[in-house]
Amino acid sequence: MKVLVTGSTGHLGEALVRTLRELPYEVVSLDILPSPFTTHTGSIVDRHFVKQCLQGVEVVLHTATLHKPHVGTHSLQQFVDTNITGTLNLLQESVAAGVHSFVFTSTTSVFGDALVPPAGMPAAWITEEVTPVPKNIYGVTKAAAEDLCALFYRNNGLACTVLRTSRFFPEEDDHKATRDAYADANMKANEYLSRRVDVEDAVSAHIAAIARTGEIGFGKYIISATTPFSQADLAELRSNAPAVLQRLIPEYVDLYQQKGWHMFPGLDRVYVNERARKELGWQPKYDFKYLIARLQAGETVQSPLAKVIGAKGYHAETFTEGPYPV
Repeated sequence: MKVLVTGSTGHLGEALVRTLRELPYEVVSLDILPSPFTTHTGSIVDRHFVKQCLQGVEVVLHTATLHKPHVGTHSLQQFVDTNITGTLNLLQESVAAGVHSFVFTSTTSVFGDALVPPAGMPAAWITEEVTPVPKNIYGVTKAAAEDLCALFYRNNGLACTVLRTSRFFPEEDDHKATRDAYADANMKANEYLSRRVDVEDAVSAHIAAIARTGEIGFGKYIISATTPFSQADLAELRSNAPAVLQRLIPEYVDLYQQKGWHMFPGLDRVYVNERARKELGWQPKYDFKYLIARLQAGETVQSPLAKVIGAKGYHAETFTEGPYPV
């Protein structure tokens, strides 16, 4: 089976190419930047280039995108060109090339303002049923691209799966207050409770989608670490996350004390991956409880695949405050 991976120089794209090369797939890949994991260098905005890349392809894994970190450095039109027009080019040429499965890497950022309830309210229980309220051009263009996938399924019969992935990047947080309050590994470990996924699990979700997209036809799925919480925890979770966690995973307390780490005082949202596990047969590995066991064994928060890929950054330039402007 021939698979095209877009955005193959990025975190997830490289991880997909690395993994798929070890499986029974013929892998081709594209990115605007050359790399050992990119076979075709060019832009998805160039429809003729896209057409060339799709020759003989049966499955598309579309990860190429402008990300949230680019909001402060790229124009609105650049976001529209890459995230909407680029996706449209891929969908149109996929239909023309006879592609049978199209997997689109979206983001939980499409939920936008729906993620944070008003003060005094319980934490938000984020499932696929929550209506997105995008709050920036990144969320708007990713939501529009999701709709394009749905359109091409309905009108052209192209089976499409949308994977709304949560955070998997290793770069520092963009909020200075968070960087100042928590060691980076501490912060990322905390995020596995509500809003982070390891890149190894993100890859396995995409591979699961390859197998199921043709059967499902069209579906949207949240791809995030499995939460230990239930809806009954949401009120207390918003105001006293450590107390909830001490009941559910008490072994975290001694480990955090030994490391001098701290749990977030409250959580404002919880991403729920149940539908992806049930319908895609996805089996994520890196949840908070598993990470605690890894740390107790002297290992790191990151998976071996995440460590191999490392941090890539999102900009050629550096900024005086933070990893990227916000």
